[in-house]
Amino acid sequence: MSIDWTALGEVTAVSIGVTFAVVVVFALGVLGLARHEGAKEQGGTSAVGAAQAGLCFLACAAVVAYGIYLIVPQFH
Repeated sequence: MSIDWTALGEVTAVSIGVTFAVVVVFALGVLGLARHEGAKEQGGTSAVGAAQAGLCFLACAAVVAYGIYLIVPQFH
């Protein structure tokens, strides 16, 4: 049995990078949602915060859907 250490390292690096990116994008979505809620409590509206939250959460959902697409062979 032989292990291709280069390929294993590449998979590990990409996995860590994508995980970090998804966590950052999700955190930015939570920040946008907090800005929207904060503006709403002060009597105003924050369309930018709502748009930021929506886009970030949509991006996270797209990454999850793509991961499920890659895992489930019936989708290919």
